[in-house]
Amino acid sequence: MEILEQKIGNVNMISLSGRLDAYSANDLERKLDSLIDADQVQLVVNLGRLEYISSSGLRVLLAALKKVRKQQGDIKLACLKPYIKEVFDIAGFTQLFTIFDAEEAAVSSFGAA
Repeated sequence: MEILEQKIGNVNMISLSGRLDAYSANDLERKLDSLIDADQVQLVVNLGRLEYISSSGLRVLLAALKKVRKQQGDIKLACLKPYIKEVFDIAGFTQLFTIFDAEEAAVSSFGAA
């Protein structure tokens, strides 16, 4: 899995590509934890190039969401492919995360970035 990071105003964009599974979930967890620890709590995760997500990947995203919300932040998701969105639907995560079709909409939803 590849993790790309970009800062757009006050928002940190994390773009994932490849497979988010038990092997790569730790890398994402470390990246998100380092941002949250640095008080970077307005996050957009672009999943447009993600090919697969396992329960381990879902767990990392949920844990990060809980941490940022404690700090009055949020994690918004963008560009989910239909089969990735289906995993989020089945897991009930579409109720927890705000999901956008485009990363620009997700970034702008935080207000003036």
